[in-house]
Order: sequence, then structure tokens, then C-alpha cells
Amino acid sequence: MMLASACPTMTAPPIGRSSPLSILVVDDDPKLREVVGYALTREGFAVSEARHGGDALAVLATQRFDLLVVDVSMPEIDGFELVRRLRIDDRETPVLFLSARSDEIDRILGLELGGDDYVTKPFSTRELVTRVKVILRRVTRARAVEGAEAPEAAELSAGELRLSPETHRSWWREHEVVLTATEFRLLETLMSRPGRVYSREELSELAYPDTRHVSGRTLDSHVRRIRAKFRTHGIDPIETVHGVGYRLLEP
Repeated sequence: MMLASACPTMTAPPIGRSSPLSILVVDDDPKLREVVGYALTREGFAVSEARHGGDALAVLATQRFDLLVVDVSMPEIDGFELVRRLRIDDRETPVLFLSARSDEIDRILGLELGGDDYVTKPFSTRELVTRVKVILRRVTRARAVEGAEAPEAAELSAGELRLSPETHRSWWREHEVVLTATEFRLLETLMSRPGRVYSREELSELAYPDTRHVSGRTLDSHVRRIRAKFRTHGIDPIETVHGVGYRLLEP
């Protein structure tokens, strides 16, 4: 079954929502789009398609999605370049990369560009759907907290660094620093106890509770992204403790 780009196919809403979560699948292989789209539609997601990077940019100019599933190897505008352009204006929409490239350097590059996960081909649709659900669970939790009518969660602060779990926003002095859901959870964990050294294993368990295993290199890539975002404002709040892990610098 081929899914129509302009008219997404959808079934029952997933994850307790009144309307389905929307996913854009970007791949130049029509067979892969069909297989991935069908698997996600069966899980209740609203799936749209884009045939290549240029097609995706045109769609994204007028429509927002809850998640992008993006193939890396595409002609003209490949997946990495697509996400690089997307992140200029959109720092929050989660991205899952698909790629036949299994080299670690490609995986790290994808994460450093702002990807939330990286799945290598060949893959099972069951694995892909599971990874999609894990990413979207993090996003929907953050949105639920933001929209809930409940007492405001305590804002975390360390000197002039502030983080609001209630609104999923962070600031250095007067500058807002936009973080992905994964980056936010990592910083939130470190800010809960400034000065405490967290091992990579501890951070993986606390910041990735829905994922069975997160490699040290994946975690390192996300930490580098956080540090790079704050460095643009003249501050690097995270310190590497070589051979151990990371800590948030005390003010």
C-alpha cells in the first residue's frame, strides 16, 4: 500500500492523544517509504511522505510534524543537509535518521546535527516503530507538563543558568537556549545536583529511561551539542571528568 503525500493515512490516535501524532517520512526509495509508512500507520500515526530533501523542505515550510524520519543518502539535498537547514529555524522537531552507513562517524555526525536517533539498514519495522515511540514519548511528556493545569514545577538554577521543567525552556542570563527533548533531559539531570559527577552509565539510566541501551558515544554527542549551544553565549556549563563522566559546574 502506497501512502499519499498530500493526504496522510491515519487510524486510532496513539499515546492517549485526541488526534494522531504526525510523522513525515523522507526517502527517495518508494518501497522503503511504503514499508515504513505502512508500519507507522498501523500504529495509529498520521504519516506523510516526501520523496527527497527538496520535497521535504517545501512541505516543512507550510506544515509542522511531531517527528521526521529521514533517510541520509538522497540525491541533491541529503538527509544531513536537510536537517542542517531545518535546525536553522527549528531546533525542537525530533529527527530519526535512516541510513545504510553503519560507520560510527556517520552516526555521531547525525546526532551532532540535531538528530535524536540513528537506525542503520537493514532494520526491522518492529525496531523502527519502537524507536519512534520512545522519541515521541519524551516529546509528549514534555508537552503534557507544559500544558497541564497543575502547580508549576520548581525552576532549576545554577548561578545565571536557569531551566524550567514546566515550560521545557532553558536560559543563560537573558538568552534562551533551545534544547531538544533529549538534550533538555540530560541538562536537567546534571542541574539537579550541580558539582556532582555523573558517570555515563548513570546519565544513560536517568536521562534515557525509555531506552534499553545508549552507547557512550551517543551520550557524548548529545553533551557536545548542549555545550556548543551554550558556548554561543560565552558559557560552557558542563565539565568532562576524564575516565568518569560529566558534571555541571557550580556557580
